[in-house]
Amino acid sequence: MNILSKEICAPAGTLRVWGRLRNDEDEAIRRRRGLKRVDRELEKGNFKAALSLAKQLQGKPGGLRGFGAVKLVPKRISVVDELELNDADKMSLHSSVDSILRLVKCCRQFASEEKVGAFLGQDSLTNGDCCGSLSDDRVMCLQHEAGHFVVGYLLGILPKKYRVPSMEELEKDNLAGGKVEFLGFEFLQEVSNTTLPETYFTNRKHNSKEYDGIVSSKTLNRFLCVILGGLAAELLMFGYSELLHSDVDQLDRVMKCLGYSTDMANSQIKWAAINTLLILRRHHKATSRVAEAMALGRSIGFCIDAIETDFGTTNGGRHFGSQANTQAKSPFLTKESIKMNKVLTNL
Repeated sequence: MNILSKEICAPAGTLRVWGRLRNDEDEAIRRRRGLKRVDRELEKGNFKAALSLAKQLQGKPGGLRGFGAVKLVPKRISVVDELELNDADKMSLHSSVDSILRLVKCCRQFASEEKVGAFLGQDSLTNGDCCGSLSDDRVMCLQHEAGHFVVGYLLGILPKKYRVPSMEELEKDNLAGGKVEFLGFEFLQEVSNTTLPETYFTNRKHNSKEYDGIVSSKTLNRFLCVILGGLAAELLMFGYSELLHSDVDQLDRVMKCLGYSTDMANSQIKWAAINTLLILRRHHKATSRVAEAMALGRSIGFCIDAIETDFGTTNGGRHFGSQANTQAKSPFLTKESIKMNKVLTNL
């Protein structure tokens, strides 16, 4: 019996599976062709053209189904107990959110102590002596930057470039860090050039009109989730963070610039932490794949393809941040982190 007759005699269910597989392969080929075009525009510095291409591919078969597909939990939901999760998942997520908030608080405290130490001529209190091996540091850095990348992309913010330190760079400076830059966060440049008070405003009414229009509420919401993506990715993968980040400082600069009080800022951060953790807990495999791609110096398009490949197999590509689709994973992905560590250490 030849292959054709075998296929004809195959059960209808098997034929449907084959058909879906062929369709998935065709879509993947079309998607990668589109991403190569996006890469070419990014390499030329034509960022608007790259974003235009990404939006043309957005949500289409053979396009970018994951780009901007995640819905954020509404602002009225500020506590984990209000989510439609079972008790075990609520407890797990609640613990992770509290850990993120503690990390943010610790980062602020260390930054303050560093300023005091610098004024007194003392060494930095976060000098990296407590860090593990350089290979461990690089794995954590890769996971951190991948967290930013995945959260931003799924929220519809296109990454335009990234940088992660090599082992050689870490040997020269064990505090060498990475960075992911996004299209749509240009307001950060204006914030960085703004003279800010040392502390948060005590009342929202102190917000000055000169800050109006710096950033829309939609962009701010996305930024808060993306900036927490690094800390959240470290926490979910390893169960802790080295607290050697500028992310919290950047977050605080934005909130101060917009005139938020301490309580209002912390409320915004808690809401963003819930959303960020929901995204990364569901897409932990994509985060690991992006980290591996970054370790090899792959292109932005290659990293996006890793997310899209995972997106198509994660609950059929539904909206993962909404209440109806917020099933949580275990808080710390121990087996995944061990595998990830072995893979990246050997790169």
